[in-house]
Amino acid sequence: MEFLSEYGIFLAKAVTVVIAILLIIAAAGSAASRNKSHSKKEMKIEKVNERLEAYRDNLEHMILDKEALKAREKAEKKKNKAEKKSRKQQNDTPEEAKPRVYVIDFEGDIKASAVDTFREAVTTVLQVVDKDRDEVVVRLESPGGMVHSYGLAAAQLDRFRKAGVKLTACVDKVAASGGYMMACVADKIVASPFAIMGSIGVVAQLPNFHRLLKKHDIDFEVLTAGEHKRTLTVFGENTEKGRQKFLSDLEDTHQLFKSYVAERRPAVDIEKVATGDIWFGQRALDVSLVDELCTSDEYLMLACQESDVFEVEFKEKQGIADKLGIAVSQAVEKSVARLLSQFQGSQGFK
Repeated sequence: MEFLSEYGIFLAKAVTVVIAILLIIAAAGSAASRNKSHSKKEMKIEKVNERLEAYRDNLEHMILDKEALKAREKAEKKKNKAEKKSRKQQNDTPEEAKPRVYVIDFEGDIKASAVDTFREAVTTVLQVVDKDRDEVVVRLESPGGMVHSYGLAAAQLDRFRKAGVKLTACVDKVAASGGYMMACVADKIVASPFAIMGSIGVVAQLPNFHRLLKKHDIDFEVLTAGEHKRTLTVFGENTEKGRQKFLSDLEDTHQLFKSYVAERRPAVDIEKVATGDIWFGQRALDVSLVDELCTSDEYLMLACQESDVFEVEFKEKQGIADKLGIAVSQAVEKSVARLLSQFQGSQGFK
């Protein structure tokens, strides 16, 4: 009886886990469906100068005594008064507005999913940027992914190039493959000393289960209209002719990639760098894949000294149902994790 009781408890826990997993899948599917049909984006703008000044002021109030703070405030007022007097002496010429730097972030996955909000930011900035005075900085992080997806993302940056707007790409961690396709559009590429750059190549891979199916007498047919409609398949029998066509397509894509980079980075020896290899920051500088070594934080901090710097970001707007769904999903995930840890601690799962 004790065995049956323990087995019943174990079975109840197992059923609970299965139900929880199904709930997670259902919630994720429902949220994805809602986002596709009722997607709304909201814009967020933040002035970086003011944020850095606020950080500095908060820190100074913590580390300086009252006398030092008073002296600093007095010095600031004196400086501002002198600047005002200087402008007045120059025939009351109004102060010229500072140049502006617009910062846009792109964090890429294999599908370059961020392009949906990225394109909105590009369109918005293009409507206000002064091509003669302003600059656009894209903080880029991506290991690359699908060719057509990153082709679209790079084309968004090309819009700045066509409009004659100064464009700088800052890479702190990685801009490889499709990520570098985006970065090379910029007039200047700034990378941190150990950022991963390059990987100018094309890769494709897929499993093939034909021999396994044949072993079990299972037929799989692929019907096509057009000689090259399907070259390699996962379940069908692949031919040498199809394999060569597939390789030919990869090589053609690689040539397009090389031409794209060479056109935008003429200083690069494209045959030397387009081998699929990666270069860390300093090595990338040696082969002209980047123009300068520093972090995006350092670059923008220096920009704040001469310009007004604005971060422009678009995000998918979440309704109450979406937020509730995410909260429920997280709660279920935690419950599943606890159950799994209990299973691992029980006698049957040691």
